[in-house]
Parts: sequence; C-alpha cells; structure tokens
Amino acid sequence: MKTYTTLSEAINDLTKLGYTYNFNIKSDCIECAENNLQLQPDEFEIDEVFRFQEMSDVDNESILYAISSTENNLKGLLVNAYGIYADTASTKLIAKLNSK
Repeated sequence: MKTYTTLSEAINDLTKLGYTYNFNIKSDCIECAENNLQLQPDEFEIDEVFRFQEMSDVDNESILYAISSTENNLKGLLVNAYGIYADTASTKLIAKLNSK
C-alpha cells in the first residue's frame, strides 16, 4: 500500500488511478450523488483506507476510503472525519467501513 503525506495528495493520486466518483455516507448505504446511486454494504469493496491527522490539530483526523463496485462498474472515494459516522450509520455499514 502506498503512503501519502496529505489527504489532497492521496485524492489526486487515486483519482488518476480511476477513483473518480465521490461517495457520501447515508444511514444504511453509501451514495454517489453524481449518478444517483446508492450502494448497500454488500455491493461495494473497500480497496484501500488511509488515515490523516493534522500535526497542528490532533483532533482533526480524516479517513479516506478507495471504494469499488464491480457490479456497478465504478470506483470512487469517500472522505470522512474519522469516526464521525458512528452515530448515524447502520451497524452493517459501520462494520463494512471498519473492515480494513
């Protein structure tokens, strides 16, 4: 797995590798607003996970997921504040996101 110094560096590199869609967390799925698609936890794979913490603010952590769905023929990225989905996402979705 490649390592990145910054979140923006990782996003730029992964976009070049074909992770061009943007995902958002919903209560029981992830959503790709660009094509109005919602993926259930069994419809996508987490290919890579990267965690970033800003040196100037140890409370500012981000997590970047590189996600693919062969069933829907798409690859994209999900950026989230570390652990912020815990109160809003379903147990099944949280388990999927924490699987790597």
